[in-house]
Amino acid sequence: MDTAAFGDFVRTRRAALQPEDVGLRRGPRRRTSGLRREEVAELSGMSADYLARLERGSGLQPSEQMVAALARGLRLTLAERDHLFLLAGHRPPGRAQSSEHVSPGLMRILDRLADTPAEILGSLGETLVQTDSAVALLGRQTHHTGPARSGFYRWFTDPASRAIYPADDHEHHSRVRAAQLRAAAAQAGPGSEVAALVDRLLDESEEFRTVWELGGVGLRYTDEKRFVHPEVGELSLHCQVVLDPDQWQSLLVFTATPGTPSAEKLALLTVLGAQRLSGSHQPA
Repeated sequence: MDTAAFGDFVRTRRAALQPEDVGLRRGPRRRTSGLRREEVAELSGMSADYLARLERGSGLQPSEQMVAALARGLRLTLAERDHLFLLAGHRPPGRAQSSEHVSPGLMRILDRLADTPAEILGSLGETLVQTDSAVALLGRQTHHTGPARSGFYRWFTDPASRAIYPADDHEHHSRVRAAQLRAAAAQAGPGSEVAALVDRLLDESEEFRTVWELGGVGLRYTDEKRFVHPEVGELSLHCQVVLDPDQWQSLLVFTATPGTPSAEKLALLTVLGAQRLSGSHQPA
């Protein structure tokens, strides 16, 4: 690890990142031109003291997971992320379809949606990052490991993953998800991670085999999705999707029609989510 070069690169990227780039207000008392160390530390899920040691070149070699988190917090491009990994003494991750590194463009949009349920998904249906409002609506989806990281896999193998949707809608969800997976597999090609996921589901889920054999393509959800939340009840929400084809990632944004009961319930969930976050926050 080149500790000095690593620290310099992190420091210069932090200085180049503006509050507006991550959805923060600049405020009248801000003296630094870039982000404060505490702000980048929070975005990266680490303590400010640890980040300070890395910038000074006095810290231990960070793990690959920590470098990836820092690259995301600094909103690095893929080229910048790879450079950071090399400076840390690690081989850069392969640029597969299921890359863990979130597109900076999608992150910039997500940063401006702090009060809106939104999440970024990878090509396997894995949730890469969520807003707090999305966690309040859907539950935390970023902690899964192994095959269960895939939302496609969980839908067909874990009944608990369906609890947020009305039972009457489950069959349609299954058909749409199978069609989405079919399209992703066709684009990724044989031997891809998506193709391996299809093979695994064909082996493990009778329902998936049945739906897959129907050969559905191009199926979509209706204009609104119905949700059943344990605290606020049923909601009908619009789901807008923004795609980044270069990194096979998509940004999902959930909104409600203004003036409807669903809009009131969604606003309540946003408040509840913020209260839980505040109540559970522990200083690093």
